[in-house]
Amino acid sequence: MAALGAPLRTLRALLRELRHAAGRSYRDSPAYRHVLAAFRAHRVTSEKLCRAQQELHFQAATYLCLLRSVREHEALHREYHGKGERSPQEVAGMVGFRLPQQPGGKG
Repeated sequence: MAALGAPLRTLRALLRELRHAAGRSYRDSPAYRHVLAAFRAHRVTSEKLCRAQQELHFQAATYLCLLRSVREHEALHREYHGKGERSPQEVAGMVGFRLPQQPGGKG
């Protein structure tokens, strides 16, 4: 796996993905509060050295990857998902053909 980068960068990206997922009220969500609390609890201060900081950062980066992948999957699914059964005339028009006219005025 590639280097994790700065924890603050991961936190900002994670909060950005939460904003995409929850909309405008993302700051009221339990996920937002949990992420901020976890990052605050595991930060390194001058009094203590947190051994679990790398573990938290790795878990946050993994969760960030999951949120991005889900958002991108939904966008691709909306764009390329089938629209259901189409009529033969509609399919022919999509590929640039016209169906022949039937004698007697039908079709």
